[in-house]
Amino acid sequence: MAKKNEETVSLIETFAEFKETKNIDYATMVSVLEESFRSVIAKMYGSDENYDVIVNPNKGDCEIYHNRIVVADGEVTDANKEIALSEAQRIADDYEIGEEVSERIDFSTFGRRAILNLRQTLASRILELEHDALYNKYKDRVGEIVNGEVYQAWKNEIMLVDDEGNELILPKSQQIPGDFFRKGDIVRAVIFKVDNANNNPKIFLSRTAPEFLQRLLEAEVPEINDGLIAVRKIARIPGERAKIAVESYDDRITPVGAVVGVKGSRVHGIVRELHNENLDVINYTANPSLFIQRALAPATISNIVLDEENKSAQVYLKPKEVSLAIGKGGLNIKLAGMITGYNIDVFRDTDDEELNSQDGDVYLEEFTDEIEAWIIEALKHAGYQTARQVMAVPREQLAEEADLELDTVDEILKVFHAEFERDEDAEEYETEQA
Repeated sequence: MAKKNEETVSLIETFAEFKETKNIDYATMVSVLEESFRSVIAKMYGSDENYDVIVNPNKGDCEIYHNRIVVADGEVTDANKEIALSEAQRIADDYEIGEEVSERIDFSTFGRRAILNLRQTLASRILELEHDALYNKYKDRVGEIVNGEVYQAWKNEIMLVDDEGNELILPKSQQIPGDFFRKGDIVRAVIFKVDNANNNPKIFLSRTAPEFLQRLLEAEVPEINDGLIAVRKIARIPGERAKIAVESYDDRITPVGAVVGVKGSRVHGIVRELHNENLDVINYTANPSLFIQRALAPATISNIVLDEENKSAQVYLKPKEVSLAIGKGGLNIKLAGMITGYNIDVFRDTDDEELNSQDGDVYLEEFTDEIEAWIIEALKHAGYQTARQVMAVPREQLAEEADLELDTVDEILKVFHAEFERDEDAEEYETEQA
């Protein structure tokens, strides 16, 4: 019996410890403990309505009273709700038929199975409380930056813990290329998603979301935090480059200068946090043509033809500006399309004399039988329309602008040389490549 009493006391002590570590209010804990006892009693006797359960927070114990009505000996039909007169009078000799007997009982006398059942019930309710507390803490905080300590790292995700020991998940897909964290490292990320499927909340973080960059800007640039400058749009290729469109609500403030700071002082810390991700800050405008021009900087645009219905733009540039508009690896034009919402195609702006001098030129579409379609599209995306335009460019420049391998460029040039029956030039080209 003493062992069972110790088990019951241990349950209450364990519950009290949980309250301290999980920051659950005491009233809720007392209520859950009472519910757990009642649940076990109801399972054993079919009902808990004739039991009083009193949790004593100060003493750290629990009192259970079994209430029954006194009936004549031999007339007990439900031992859970009735007690024979002779049995009642052994408790107190002045009980009479019809009176209610309230008998204090020790839960440990219910048996080992009841105690195990109580443990399981408590564990289940405690887990529910943990889940509810975690979900309620984070459900309205999507988009906020949090700090977490790396607890464990796997191939596809990292588990972090917050200052209360709650688990946070940073998937590999939401990590910046180059991110590498060890156990114990403090990681800064934005709350990306809070999932509560099957009442099992999971808090997902991100370091690649545009919101992460926006929160960092708000922390570093007082004018943004104060609402004097608005970050209207952000486009990112994490770890590589980002474009940020800003707008000032105060004519006295130049938004780009205020965000960047003197010699980039206000974004240095952000760039380091993002593993040297280059930040291009531009002035926002509702004029799509002007916005596309600003987004394609540092290139200078000659002309733009917009298709509002299909959200596409044909951009014409001088030949020397094409590579600037496209950028290394195509990053500049890709980000420009992301931030403006337009599908941008660039074209070389050549004058009539140049076009007329290109007698016998062939459009790239004529080579679909010999060159794969995706390669032709890559060349057109880089601003080339004809074979002679491609042949006039050094192979290294062509590979960079169209984001192609040098071997692929060599095969393209061989096809074009053959088309124009320049056998001598083709032979000289092959000798040079060999």
